[in-house]
Amino acid sequence: MTKRTLALWLFAICSLSALAQCCPAKPQAEKKDILWLKLQDDLRGIDRHLDGVMGLAIKDLVSGEEFLIHGDEIMPQASSIKIAILATLYLQVQQGQIKLTDLYVVRQEDLVAGSDIMLGLTPGTTRLTLRDLATMMVAVSDNSATNVLIDRVGMENVNNLLGKLSLPNTRLRRKMMDLEAAGQGRENVSTPREMMTLLATIYGGKLLNAEMTADFIKVLSTHKESSMLQGLPPDAVAANKPGELEAVRNDSGIVLIKGRPYVLCVMTTYLRDEHDGAAAIRNIAELTYSYFDRVSRAGEYGRVVSPK
Repeated sequence: MTKRTLALWLFAICSLSALAQCCPAKPQAEKKDILWLKLQDDLRGIDRHLDGVMGLAIKDLVSGEEFLIHGDEIMPQASSIKIAILATLYLQVQQGQIKLTDLYVVRQEDLVAGSDIMLGLTPGTTRLTLRDLATMMVAVSDNSATNVLIDRVGMENVNNLLGKLSLPNTRLRRKMMDLEAAGQGRENVSTPREMMTLLATIYGGKLLNAEMTADFIKVLSTHKESSMLQGLPPDAVAANKPGELEAVRNDSGIVLIKGRPYVLCVMTTYLRDEHDGAAAIRNIAELTYSYFDRVSRAGEYGRVVSPK
């Protein structure tokens, strides 16, 4: 090698070294990854300390990153299964099989426990649209409204849709408050991964058109009390559905942070104390929101510049 060639090589190496120091590669990605790993460690800690069984699934709807704890465990859904019923309703509306404005007249035989609104209505007189029923099913988890919608869309059709979406472990097996069916083992079930996938599919417009997707999310955002929402700031928006049974606490939804929406699904069962399950969901929601909120507002190196 000539002296000239050696000098050129040394110059190139020094130049590249200086460039690397001035312009580090992917500064945001490297720092964000550290923050993401710290979040995962915190979430594993919540799982370790919970006196029960917990399943968790998170999906960043911008980057596609996912994190799961016991993500494929089949777990009882309680009222969170109503997300699948709502999805089937909106798909059938989109396909022209039914209309959200179709009317239903309240019937005494349709009324079951856990129906704060429907039990106060006048059978044979009060008329409701299917969208009214859907709102009641989500906003106050009205079980009678849910059962009417199950009859309208068909339990088999709900499960057929789930099958077509490759969600084999998510199943609607009984109506609400059917304790006999539950005692026989016919529980409404899903996994954290599959509920996450269902919500991500809907949000991404892969099941419904833009109009139906927007209204689906609007209805799913009407619930105002849940462990997930308790872990979020008062002005945060989440399209979610909690579920509660004895020894079971769940919450699944889409948290709509501007520029960084994400799916969060938390399922707990075998709880010794149901308050512990609710607290775990609340803490997970708070930690997860903190991460996505910072990532959504941070610049290239992680600095947040708030508007004055």
